[in-house]
Amino acid sequence: MKIGQADERALLEGMVDIQRDEITGILEDLDDEEARRRLVPSLTTPLALVKHATFVEKVWFHARIAGVPRREIGLPDTVEESFLPEPEDTVESVRAAYRAACERSREVAADHDLDEQFDWNGNPVSLRFVYVHLIQELARHAGHGDILVEQIKASRAG
Repeated sequence: MKIGQADERALLEGMVDIQRDEITGILEDLDDEEARRRLVPSLTTPLALVKHATFVEKVWFHARIAGVPRREIGLPDTVEESFLPEPEDTVESVRAAYRAACERSREVAADHDLDEQFDWNGNPVSLRFVYVHLIQELARHAGHGDILVEQIKASRAG
């Protein structure tokens, strides 16, 4: 079935997966040094964007929806910390961790209805809301990644 002809759930899942693919694509054709290159004053690097997207998947699906405590998942305390790569992180290890987080997110979501409610800082939100939130957040970060990667690749030419 084509995504434009899908029911609501398949449409939302398909759009999230499109953005997930865009996030994994950020690190395509970059080496480890390039992926860590900081071109802006913030902590935003190509590697950091994918690390942060892994954090986002885990916060929403693994912690909020599945109900696993953040500490058990190994989530940092702050959003800012989610952008900090570890010294041992590589392009491949970060991509693999992101793919694994996405797969677990799919498994978690499959057990819940779109209208089911989950706590978000004292406010109830539906799985539908989570999907829409992820679509916009991942799309925004994929766009950031596109710009950084364009700059990095342009610098290769000299």
